[in-house]
Amino acid sequence: METIQNMFKQVHWANLRILETLQNGGVENKQANYLFSHILHAENVWFTRLVGADSSHLPIWEEVSLESCAEMVNQNNHNFTEFLSTLSNTELDQILTYKNSSGSQFQSSIRDILTHVALHGQYHRGQINQLLRAAELEPINVDYIMFSRSGS
Repeated sequence: METIQNMFKQVHWANLRILETLQNGGVENKQANYLFSHILHAENVWFTRLVGADSSHLPIWEEVSLESCAEMVNQNNHNFTEFLSTLSNTELDQILTYKNSSGSQFQSSIRDILTHVALHGQYHRGQINQLLRAAELEPINVDYIMFSRSGS
């Protein structure tokens, strides 16, 4: 459990760093904002599935303002922190049945879903960094080792 909890602390840390970079970049990067919105929407969709609620009405690819992103970063962190605080090691292997955004039904373990959420965001944060570099802005290091070194 400790490893998964640390992964989600890193997710929040990385989201805050990306948010700050996008807010202070000086130039709006619409594609980077779109990808960041997607990360946050996807985190919310997966959280909704984890708690057994219907996620079919939730957006996945909808751009929102950076102000809304800031709210979503904090809400997603709150949701996952609360969820993980009540989860036991044995519950990680519990299989959940859920429907994806196309309505197809799948089954996955809670462990696999949580791992996916962390890795999915990291993938798209890499894309955001590539866009920042192309715009001649400094990419932000969101590697897990940087998080662990920071003592966050």
